[in-house]
Amino acid sequence: MSKKIVVTGATGLIGESLCKALIDRGDDITVFTGSIHKAKLIIKGAKEYIYWDYNKPGEWANFLNSKDAVIHLAGASIAGKRWTDSYKETILESRKVSTQKLVQAFESIRQKPEVFISSSATGYYGNAGDEILTEDSKNGNDFLSLVCRIWEESAVKAKNFGIRSVSIRTGIALSSDGGALKQMLLPYKFFMGGHLGSGKQWFPWIHIADLIRIYLYALDNPSVNGAVNAVAPGQINAKEFAKCIGKTIHRPSFFPVPLIALKLAVGEAASSIVASQRVIPKKLLDAGFKFKFENVDEALKDLLII
Repeated sequence: MSKKIVVTGATGLIGESLCKALIDRGDDITVFTGSIHKAKLIIKGAKEYIYWDYNKPGEWANFLNSKDAVIHLAGASIAGKRWTDSYKETILESRKVSTQKLVQAFESIRQKPEVFISSSATGYYGNAGDEILTEDSKNGNDFLSLVCRIWEESAVKAKNFGIRSVSIRTGIALSSDGGALKQMLLPYKFFMGGHLGSGKQWFPWIHIADLIRIYLYALDNPSVNGAVNAVAPGQINAKEFAKCIGKTIHRPSFFPVPLIALKLAVGEAASSIVASQRVIPKKLLDAGFKFKFENVDEALKDLLII
């Protein structure tokens, strides 16, 4: 049976793939967007395109009524700019306030959604070294950890209105259409590929196809609640990941980018880029979820070999 779903952040890398999957399976999608023109170009076949300024819930709250689900992906780009104090405020506010406004709007509507699914990130755990991280592991203590904690605390308040709440803690989403993988590939094109930082840090990755399947799984299964680690089971460190890219596209991978160079390039964000997060998808594995791409070799072959 088709569902009626509101999606924010639909024009991003994950949002575009997710909306396509939802539309392809027959769901009715309402896109909340800051640019209707852009959304119509990127997301074909949605039922509605609603202008969304999260600070003005009076203009959009009624469109949440009688929906089966709300999927909240919107937020300022983490890697889009240098982390000035001003941009850090933008990163935090775009997640905290937008999530709060959506959840507060649930109180005013007559027929509330069954589930509120909000994106989050493995950045929740901070730099945890070799510690094995499950959904029950403690929060980190850096900026991204703070952002993710506040983000999730805002989302879980949907339960106050009888709405199931899920926060998808996403690792590095690998896609041939853009995102982190595209940025990582650039040095390899000039035969200067290599790992970032020491290379010993754990690298929590996931193929975009499995990430979309996890969102659909969370949407369709009432037993899924709270935080969910969206990472592949095949754990790997950054050096091994760089080697896998080099092997897949037949390029060298022995030109590391030291932390000091990263700090010069991107500032404070460098510490988060090389944070070690040995994350396992415990909830999904315990529930019997089957990944299509469990190891990175299979994932990169699928994404990079035409």
